[in-house]
Amino acid sequence: MTLTKYTLLIIHEKDIKYCLNYMENDWKNVKRIEERQIMIEYVDFSRRLILVSAAFAFGGVIIYRVTIPLFSPKIVVGNLSFKPLAYPISKVIMDTRQSPTNEIMICLQCFVGLVMSAITVGCCSMLTVSTMHACSQLKILMSYLNYLITGRSDENNNIEERLSYWVQRHVRILSFVSFIQQFLQNISLIEVLGCTLNMCMLEYYLIMGLKNDSLFHTITYTILIISFAYNVFIFCYVGEILSDECRKVAEVIYMIDWYQFEGRKGLILILIIAVSSSSSHRLTAGKFIELSISSFGVLVKTSFAYLNMLRTLTS
Repeated sequence: MTLTKYTLLIIHEKDIKYCLNYMENDWKNVKRIEERQIMIEYVDFSRRLILVSAAFAFGGVIIYRVTIPLFSPKIVVGNLSFKPLAYPISKVIMDTRQSPTNEIMICLQCFVGLVMSAITVGCCSMLTVSTMHACSQLKILMSYLNYLITGRSDENNNIEERLSYWVQRHVRILSFVSFIQQFLQNISLIEVLGCTLNMCMLEYYLIMGLKNDSLFHTITYTILIISFAYNVFIFCYVGEILSDECRKVAEVIYMIDWYQFEGRKGLILILIIAVSSSSSHRLTAGKFIELSISSFGVLVKTSFAYLNMLRTLTS
């Protein structure tokens, strides 16, 4: 999973630069204090999500790869006594029973785990920050649409020019949402499916640990399950927020005094409402799974379904 995600990040290097430049330009073009405040609120929200994700990701790695060698009893094979590795290595590759090879591999596996967690958190951060930025732009758009008819003191008095400007702004935001979808859909698919399978396996190990009355394994696997579940939850949660913000644009447009438009000018609002209500502007995992709260519930149920199948095959 991690190797594939890292490869995709390298392949999409130009897309990452475009995404960062897009957000930078939006920050530079902020005209009002209210706009900046809205963007700061979404940035703070995304930062809190990422911090929790990083805590689970790095915490799970440290607990699993450090505590297993430290707290597991030594394995005695003949005149050799050594600590078990979190991920055993075949003797054909190297004999990790010998010292200091055993200690070196324990440290190396911890280091590799930290790198893997950094890649996972990086993918999560890219999706969260870019999606929350799109949500902030939609929120700013909605705040201006309330003044579409009357206009603000510092805006153009021509209602047609105001409408034209905000339609262009709306199209630009939706184009950015489509770009996020194309850029991160494969990474989202790997994360969602991989974490679902990992949750299934960890649930199985947790059950086996309960049967063996191992409190250490129970705590370790529980934390890892929460870590993987939270990764999936973030992907689904930010997708749900983005879908809600897109739908709210249609609601705001309908609630303004659109009947005050002269002639048939108000008909253009029908097109904006239709585009905002469309399901095409939603984040998906590889165009197979829609990222939403309902999908998160389905994925959790799927992990338990795999668990039951695994228990049936191994019983």
